[in-house]
Amino acid sequence: MTSSGTKAVIRTEGLRKAYGDIEAVAGLDLAVPAGEIFGFLGPNGAGKSTTINMLCTLLRPTSGRASVAGHDTVEEADEVRRSIGLVFQQTTLDKELTVEENLRFQADLFDVPRRRAQDRIGHLLELTDLADRRDAAVRTLSGGMQRRLEIARGLLHSPRVLFLDEPTTGLDPQTRGVIWEYLRRLPREHGVTIFLTTHHLAEAEYCGRLAIMDGGKLLVEDTPALLKAVIASDLVEIRTGDDRAAAEAIRTRFGIEAAESAAGLNFRVADGAAFVPRLCSELTVPIHSVTVTPPTLDDVFLHYTGRTIRDPGGPDPTLTAGPRR
Repeated sequence: MTSSGTKAVIRTEGLRKAYGDIEAVAGLDLAVPAGEIFGFLGPNGAGKSTTINMLCTLLRPTSGRASVAGHDTVEEADEVRRSIGLVFQQTTLDKELTVEENLRFQADLFDVPRRRAQDRIGHLLELTDLADRRDAAVRTLSGGMQRRLEIARGLLHSPRVLFLDEPTTGLDPQTRGVIWEYLRRLPREHGVTIFLTTHHLAEAEYCGRLAIMDGGKLLVEDTPALLKAVIASDLVEIRTGDDRAAAEAIRTRFGIEAAESAAGLNFRVADGAAFVPRLCSELTVPIHSVTVTPPTLDDVFLHYTGRTIRDPGGPDPTLTAGPRR
């Protein structure tokens, strides 16, 4: 059972994957409740894709165990595959087939009865706003349309869990927003659990819970709000008439060390909005502008890893350590 008392639809216990001396995933323990959007946050090489590959039976763990929808990923791999949908980072659509033909092929792979497949295809095309492109060749679709079609394909056989590996990579912000409109409806309206990896902090905010990974290790797991609460301070950025004098005055008067940058001064303080009026009234140096920013998930990532999520991670062991097993 999870901490909330809900039975876990995804569970790992000491899950590990090693390639020689490279440990891609190091003893991962997770419990993901049903009907949740659960996110892995981390840079390239953190172990996110390797974890998804093990959960989806594409990789065999070196040690530990995992279960999805109540089925062991090694001993009951076929049952796991029937219970999940999977959308990879790179498109796997047949671009010479039509939208409907891609979906029908997926239905055949999962032995979905013809009448039920017909109903599911119609429903999913409506859900993803692709009904008017049913007979269009996939190669004629935009990148965002193709991504929506991949999601529709992953849902065709009514999986209990949908795995999304960087689902909006390469898409513009507006298209990402449209796709997330569909994704956020799935747990609420259809009871689908979504397990995703992402680099995009705005997407991570949509998750019910987040796990931050780095170097194959799980560093922390909680809701986005509680993760940000760990920082417990706002970022205050100011531009003044004399930044050096202002920094000295802030240190002397308030006991706060302000850092200088090309954009001005910045420092952290609890409840920045309440502090700014006091700063403006007591600082004798003219203040030209003030910006207060609450803690972000990037701040959280920096707090736990010592670098920002945009910093490059290590190499992906699945690409550098030989063939998969």
